[in-house]
Amino acid sequence: MDVTGDGEPIAVDVTGDGEPIAVDVTGIGEPIAASLAGRLAALAFVDRSQEQVTALLVEEIAAWATGRGWRVYRRAASVLPLPPPYAHRHSFLDVACARPDGPPLAVEIDRTDRRRSVEKLLAEAAAGRIPIWVRWGSRGFEPPPSPIHLVTCPVTARPGADPKARLYSRQPVHDRPAPAHAAVGLRVDEQTDLFAGPAAPPGVPSPE
Repeated sequence: MDVTGDGEPIAVDVTGDGEPIAVDVTGIGEPIAASLAGRLAALAFVDRSQEQVTALLVEEIAAWATGRGWRVYRRAASVLPLPPPYAHRHSFLDVACARPDGPPLAVEIDRTDRRRSVEKLLAEAAAGRIPIWVRWGSRGFEPPPSPIHLVTCPVTARPGADPKARLYSRQPVHDRPAPAHAAVGLRVDEQTDLFAGPAAPPGVPSPE
């Protein structure tokens, strides 16, 4: 598996016969990922659990895709098999979208930097699908290898009633207050410009 992120076509063996399939989907999904990022930028919630945040994102992505006329599948089967001893079974994608005007989308949603999700999305790209990784959390997000498109959803976190469980909140981007700046005696003249199958029912957790 090529995970170098050098922009070259990804080669992944998804057939099991030892022959990799090379598909170059770099750049195809950029406007699609940008559209999804714009949709998620308006998402807001308060004091949700990790499972609830993931469910909210699944439904928001599904609504976004449905609004564009695409067929949505939750927990869609991935082309990537599960690790042994379950190699006869396949992983699942959080969301998949069939598009009449182009290649389908494969979407994974994660709070953490899961290596398995990267492998899954690279396999989907090798099969000719547009891979999108929706990452949410309160820390920074490392860019994934090409051709995976990263869509981020920053949140804030606080301890819940159970010390082991945190609660997450998010304000829409346009509603976030501007950062406070301390007065340090700057002069005004020193300022500069700153720059295919039936959809799985909602609410069913994915093992992958």
